[in-house]
Amino acid sequence: MSSNQPGSSRRNFIKGAALIAPLAALGSATATPTDPISSAPPPPHPAEASYSPTFFTPDEWAFLNAACARLIPKDEHGPGAVELGVPQYIDRQMATAWADGGIWYMQGPFVEAKPEFGYQSALTPKQQFRLGIKAIDALCQKSYAKSFAGLTPELQDDMLRRIEKGELTSPDLPLKTFFASFLLKTTMEGYFGDPMYGGNKDMAAWTMIAYPGVRADYLEWVGEAKPYPYGPVSIYGQRS
Repeated sequence: MSSNQPGSSRRNFIKGAALIAPLAALGSATATPTDPISSAPPPPHPAEASYSPTFFTPDEWAFLNAACARLIPKDEHGPGAVELGVPQYIDRQMATAWADGGIWYMQGPFVEAKPEFGYQSALTPKQQFRLGIKAIDALCQKSYAKSFAGLTPELQDDMLRRIEKGELTSPDLPLKTFFASFLLKTTMEGYFGDPMYGGNKDMAAWTMIAYPGVRADYLEWVGEAKPYPYGPVSIYGQRS
């Protein structure tokens, strides 16, 4: 999580994460099973210099920005999650059917099960974020008399690592699931997704890992032992 972690490489993490982050970045999240099938992408909503969240409260917004800054911090290799508008992406996702559980099977029973059996909770993504942020801030207040956003980067990293390992828990929700399946996952999506969804400002994440975006044809470069020479292209034709 931290660029200062011994033996870690932020660039290697970014490259590895890009392989599992969906580059469409929840493009179908606004659709419901009864919507007509359309190949047209939704209107673009790129990152804005001055953005006011529509779902998150000021305290939740402070947490989200602080957490994103630690999950993918800026360093000599490139900008971090906050610089690329990832918190904006996450806030915008809260207005989709995905956030309300509208595209998931949300009927019980809900039991503890292996990951391959899918999501096992009655909580919607919106509820996960609201309860998860509240629980983490409560743990920080108990240990340090400060909210997560008020801690030093080192303490923030420590809190996130302990949550990731399951060492810190909450009676309101499984914090480990919130961290891995919602906080970390949406941060990666916003960082690597098409900029039309609010993150990956100016396709800087794609440029950093030499991802070509949605260029129509680059097969002649497959297998070449040299960097791809052209900048990425977004769904709406924006060029880096």
